[in-house]
Amino acid sequence: MSSVLQTPSATTARTPRVGPAIISLAMGGFGIGVTEFTMMGLLKEVEQGLKITTPEAGNLISAYALGVVVGAPLLAAVGAKLPRKYLALGLMLFFSLANLTSFIAPDYGSMLVSRFAAGLPHGAFFGVAAVIAASLVSPTRRGWAISMVMAGLTVSNVVGVPLATWVGQAYGWRLLFLLVGAIGLLTLGLLWRFVPFQDAHPDASIRRELGALKRLQVWLAILIGIVGFGGFFATYTYIAHTMTGVAGIPSPLLPIVVALYGLGMVAGNIVGGRIADRSVMGTIYRVLPGIAVALVVYAVAVHWPWSAFVMVFVVGAAGSMLVPALQTRLLDASPDAPSLASSLNHAALNVANALGAFLGGVVIAWGWGYVAPAVVGAVLAVLGLAVAVISGLLERKKPLAA
Repeated sequence: MSSVLQTPSATTARTPRVGPAIISLAMGGFGIGVTEFTMMGLLKEVEQGLKITTPEAGNLISAYALGVVVGAPLLAAVGAKLPRKYLALGLMLFFSLANLTSFIAPDYGSMLVSRFAAGLPHGAFFGVAAVIAASLVSPTRRGWAISMVMAGLTVSNVVGVPLATWVGQAYGWRLLFLLVGAIGLLTLGLLWRFVPFQDAHPDASIRRELGALKRLQVWLAILIGIVGFGGFFATYTYIAHTMTGVAGIPSPLLPIVVALYGLGMVAGNIVGGRIADRSVMGTIYRVLPGIAVALVVYAVAVHWPWSAFVMVFVVGAAGSMLVPALQTRLLDASPDAPSLASSLNHAALNVANALGAFLGGVVIAWGWGYVAPAVVGAVLAVLGLAVAVISGLLERKKPLAA
């Protein structure tokens, strides 16, 4: 592994500050998860508050996702010469201010701009956070460290999103952005206090970071994420309709469904980090068919309430197992441009979000029912596995740079 990811000394890697540093980085992921996923549960309130249609409200979610896709490579490359701690601080400050701007946005147009702005630092923050976390531990624990950073995002679906949704419904949807802004400012303090300073790599530059885009293995890893993870979002996007319309679960129980999905994501993220430390590509080879099987079983089990509850947890866990391995794979594929490569994982996952939701909507529009998106997701997981196999075969002929 490149020295780019091993800048701290052995003493630094053993310091007790590693735990608080990773928790601080995970707190940023928690805030990002709250602002990204709570909007889906507050769309009706947003529509009423801004006096807009449902498609227009949906555009606010799309604007955030577009901000992630644009900002991930752009901000990671621009911040290449900054010390990683300062880059993380700058991105979190940007994120906090953008959400506070959403709190005071007076109309639909300004809200659209502020949501796009809030999405810009998303991928770049997770990218640099993953690099920092990986650099604080030994190479054999990188998957675990990255999964702990990602745990902030998954835990937000269990705790932060339900709480923020309740606050928004009970006291006003704009309070969501005030809450997220406060979480961002808290994260700033934690990052400043606990994340150790690391000098920027002496050869770091925008050109060096953008060099990651010249590597086929980087693009293949991105494609694995877009295609393979698209099935996860194809199912998640329409989970409320599936649970109420197919499983017959009453609407008041939907928060339990979402919480189970979130708990599955937490468990899958932790397990995925552990097994990625043993073998990155081995994890990808095993998890993608696991996702396909889980989605096929889900499509059958969702016709009964109790089996539907079980499979919601399983699908959430199976999908999240893939993320730490993909993040680590991108770091391995471009060791001299780690921030950009790592941030591209989150751009890929947001494209997967759009792809999965779109394809799931297509089969529903064709009259195939709310179970069909899960079948589409299983097909996408198999296609993602095919891309992974191609990547592995090419690596045998031309190993990744050490």
